[in-house]
Amino acid sequence: MQLTDLLSIEKWTELELELADKFNLQSSVFNPEGIRITDNPNWANSLCPVIKSTEKGQSFICAVAHMNMSNQARETKEAVIEECDAGLLKLVVPIFFKDEYLGVVGGCGLLAEDGEVDEFAINKITEMDEEKIRELSADVQTITDQAVQDACNFLQKRLEKIINENII
Repeated sequence: MQLTDLLSIEKWTELELELADKFNLQSSVFNPEGIRITDNPNWANSLCPVIKSTEKGQSFICAVAHMNMSNQARETKEAVIEECDAGLLKLVVPIFFKDEYLGVVGGCGLLAEDGEVDEFAINKITEMDEEKIRELSADVQTITDQAVQDACNFLQKRLEKIINENII
């Protein structure tokens, strides 16, 4: 079974956009291999697209955080909330059909209430100028712990509904 057996790409995109609208997260749906199934850019800030545009940023910040969290979600069958090496919050909610792991849906790109952009780490990993990092970080918003939990609950309820509609 694949994610597109549950919903069309257009419907997964609608879920991503709804998550972005409700919680200001850059939202994505990923298959079990960690590949996005949509091509919907919904950036939460100006910094993330620049980080992802560099090979080292994509490989050593974004992909590492995603794969670690996705694997954790697969093992625990629970939502996972952590920070990437750039200091930005990321959440993933696993998608299971019966006992089969199909991937995750989640979002990233905001700061936890007590978080801060890790300019030093971004500079060391991407070799991006620290002043540029500071400028790009100016529009990074924070998200409350309650809003993060609300986003997880929202996704879990939506996934439950999607799965229940597909059980024969």
